[in-house]
Amino acid sequence: MLTNPTTETLKALKLQGMLEALEEQQQTPSLQALSFEERVALLVDRERLHRDNQRRTRLLRGARLKVSEASIEDINYKAARGLEKRQIATLATGEWIRRTQNLLITGATGAGKTWIACALAQQTCRQGHSVQYYRVPRLIEELRISHGESMRKTREPVDA
Repeated sequence: MLTNPTTETLKALKLQGMLEALEEQQQTPSLQALSFEERVALLVDRERLHRDNQRRTRLLRGARLKVSEASIEDINYKAARGLEKRQIATLATGEWIRRTQNLLITGATGAGKTWIACALAQQTCRQGHSVQYYRVPRLIEELRISHGESMRKTREPVDA
């Protein structure tokens, strides 16, 4: 079999998911009984899964979440917090993102705003969207810097 050249080609094409699936198929005798189309489908599915996982990891890293382990499933809805499950579930769908809306979370100190924001960001990354987590002071600083840079660009003299 042309295993070595195929392996090298998969590496060169950066098809890591397919490469791993091919190696598993070679080591699992029961998969040998599958048809060619079924085996190729398994290879393609594995590559898609690998790429989705890579993208999700990249999105989560880029989000720079303060609480990276926060998740929608772990939100505590005890009465004192005043959270509505239905509202969180609606936000978790990501429809507000598709409508290009922003989300600001306010509340008392210790209410869990950071956790909720990070959980929603985590959910959004799972849906394939990029996210950037900001606390208000950092956001204001970023906006100030960005505004200052754009003002400098418009005021710079033009050489004739």
